[in-house]
Amino acid sequence: MSFPLDGKVALVAGATRGAGRGIAVELGAAGATVYVTGRTTRDHRSEYDRPETIEDTADLVTAAGGHGIAVPTDHLDPARVRALVERIAHEQGRLDVLVNDIWGGEHLFGWDTPLWEHDLDNGLRLLRLAVDTHAITSHHALPLLLRRPGGLVVEMTDGTAEYNRDTYRNSFFYDLAKASVLRMAFSLGHELGPRGATALALTPGWLRSEMMLEHFGVREDNWRDALDKVPHFAISETPRYVGRAVAALAADPEVSRFNGQSLSSGGLAQEYGFTDLDGSRPDAWRYLVEVQDAGKPADTTGYR
Repeated sequence: MSFPLDGKVALVAGATRGAGRGIAVELGAAGATVYVTGRTTRDHRSEYDRPETIEDTADLVTAAGGHGIAVPTDHLDPARVRALVERIAHEQGRLDVLVNDIWGGEHLFGWDTPLWEHDLDNGLRLLRLAVDTHAITSHHALPLLLRRPGGLVVEMTDGTAEYNRDTYRNSFFYDLAKASVLRMAFSLGHELGPRGATALALTPGWLRSEMMLEHFGVREDNWRDALDKVPHFAISETPRYVGRAVAALAADPEVSRFNGQSLSSGGLAQEYGFTDLDGSRPDAWRYLVEVQDAGKPADTTGYR
């Protein structure tokens, strides 16, 4: 087996479930030591009140071939984040990959609810969870990442810069949060590039996360049953797909060519040749523009 990330150390901030879990597992499958963080542990649940835990993610990383280490962390608490980075520095002496996947806002925004009607406390909490957490984590982690040349920072968001520029994303607060993360990657690219590191933004497509599957009343093994009600869900992808995108980026010695850019799992699948777990290569953002948003019937021919 090939382990291109053997000896590398990654921090996936926000790895309890969804894309974060998929990324952590695929980094582990490539041989990395992966610190996985979040607020839900086997002893304590966050306000999400869901069963997925960071310990479960760490176990999956180890089972995949890496070394998973779960560290409970509230990324809004600078002291906790500083302690996390100090632990990584003490135990590993290096940090090669930082993935900022902290989110936590699914229950905090109202779909198509204008700013003046939106719950203000929920909207401001969403921005803190989606923006402040990333800034706090990068502030404390980047000095360690910069100790060695070639470090990679991946800012996880929803939507490419091109798509979000022209498309209203659900609500004022959601739209602002996702656009802010895209800009973070652009700004970090300017700051890290001259110092030998790379920052970029990455979006999955329509993600078959634990919460999305539950919302549609299906499981991963029968997800296509949801297509009767939501035909365009046919373009969806597993969290492991975007995980393979991050693993490919982390193993690429020429990754700096993407510095400051906005990328997608589907676009990177074409670049690197990886597939989703079913062997397909869904290109959700091209599909959304050319099929779903164009009002055409669901048909993934040529898109996966």
